[in-house]
Amino acid sequence: MKTGSARVAWVRIGIRRAFTTAAAVMIGGGTSALAAQATQLEGDTSIMDGAMLGILAMLAITFAMQGAFLGFFFYLRKRAKRIADIDLDTEWSEVKSVSRRS
Repeated sequence: MKTGSARVAWVRIGIRRAFTTAAAVMIGGGTSALAAQATQLEGDTSIMDGAMLGILAMLAITFAMQGAFLGFFFYLRKRAKRIADIDLDTEWSEVKSVSRRS
């Protein structure tokens, strides 16, 4: 029971720190610092267009890699089924040949 109560104490400390940090950011005005940078890029559309194109390129690469992983795992699944079928056919033919000999 001692380890369970220690975990609860650490969780409470973590929650308390999270709320303290959130309160400090809200009181300190963290949004004004973020808003200042957003207003600097308002007039220059070429920078914004480039940033959006970069984001789209990164998303495309991410989805392409996920699709490649998915395709690879489907390939492995199909190959494993094919090998299992071949092994089953081989084993079944061996069983038939043994039963004919007896």
